[in-house]
Amino acid sequence: MSFYDSWSALMIGTIAGFILVFTALIAARIFGPFASERGKGVSYECGMLPIGSRWAQVNVRYYLIAILFLIFDVEAVFIFPWAVTFVRQAEEFGMFVFYEMLVFIAVLVLGLGYAWRRGVLEWK
Repeated sequence: MSFYDSWSALMIGTIAGFILVFTALIAARIFGPFASERGKGVSYECGMLPIGSRWAQVNVRYYLIAILFLIFDVEAVFIFPWAVTFVRQAEEFGMFVFYEMLVFIAVLVLGLGYAWRRGVLEWK
């Protein structure tokens, strides 16, 4: 098996994907309805004109909670496949891989402890 045989399917799929995406974008630009009206420039399109200013202040705690959620969501994405692989091939990997995961979890727990100590998780 040569280099070109192993990568040819990937190249064909990539080229076909680019062609399909660009064809869809061009077709949407050509055939799509485009109307410029006053309502399109409104910041919130719900059928009613907004009352007051467009600018609204959002508390930074919402962003911190979202970031914490993403951190622990990514943790779950890493831990579940690791656990399945580790259980099936524990003797091949040894305890080094187990300790690496403990360090990973410890870093996340430290981050959660820091956020808790700073009061990010308290709703006021």
